[in-house]
Amino acid sequence: MTTLDKRLHLYRPDLADAALRGRIDAGRFVEGRPAQVAMQIASVRRMPDPASMQLTEALPGETLKVFDEKDGWSWVKLDRDGYVGHVETERLVPRAATPSHEVSVPSTLLYPKADLKTQPATTLPMLSRLSVASGDGQYADSGAGFVFAKHLRPADSGSGDFVSIAERFIFTPYYWGGKTVHGLDCSGLVQLALQATGWKCPRDSDMQEESLGTALARTEKLRRGDLVFWKGHVGIMADADMLLHANGFEMMVVCEPLADAIARSDAKGQPVTSMKRLQ
Repeated sequence: MTTLDKRLHLYRPDLADAALRGRIDAGRFVEGRPAQVAMQIASVRRMPDPASMQLTEALPGETLKVFDEKDGWSWVKLDRDGYVGHVETERLVPRAATPSHEVSVPSTLLYPKADLKTQPATTLPMLSRLSVASGDGQYADSGAGFVFAKHLRPADSGSGDFVSIAERFIFTPYYWGGKTVHGLDCSGLVQLALQATGWKCPRDSDMQEESLGTALARTEKLRRGDLVFWKGHVGIMADADMLLHANGFEMMVVCEPLADAIARSDAKGQPVTSMKRLQ
């Protein structure tokens, strides 16, 4: 069997994505059933087990395809970044209308009525997606609840400075596989910030190092928006000297001198592997 990255290609001996027909051997090939995440964050895990490692998170309203269901778990491939993993089936709903809007602020609330005093409210992180049916100008009606309209924008309308987006998440807790204001990891911060400004961005730091930007010489002066990579880690330059990153040393998103981060990683035998500039 051809070896493909299982983070991005859904296959096992008995079942595989129909898109892989002719590239691998499998007992059967499946097209995948369209679905989407309900109005809550869905953890995407390596195995169909709540104790299994979280690989990433699927955001409320995010679309995906389901290829297998068993014992309360669905094996899925996310539409936005192609990531593969297992989510609890109860977190999914049938694919509805194409989402028309997305959350443009770090976090907002979905209310049962167009009234900020109504309870219970559900938290929606940045880039959660929903279909706005109507609204009164102040609140948008998604059919599943009401969101303050100024916290939304048309889906896929992102633009601007991704570093400014990333800076909104300073002091967010470090959380392996996370990609929301409630917790995120280094590559989750980069992906979230780039996607919020309209860039396509893969999920993991090695994928980002391979596909994003052009390599810089070590002697070149860094500037705002450059990416610095280590094995298994990535950070964003806020300016020529300061690095913005989610890291396990501080256990949160911080902005610190790049020289300090390099010294700390060099002491552990983990040197910088590349520096990249987005065009």
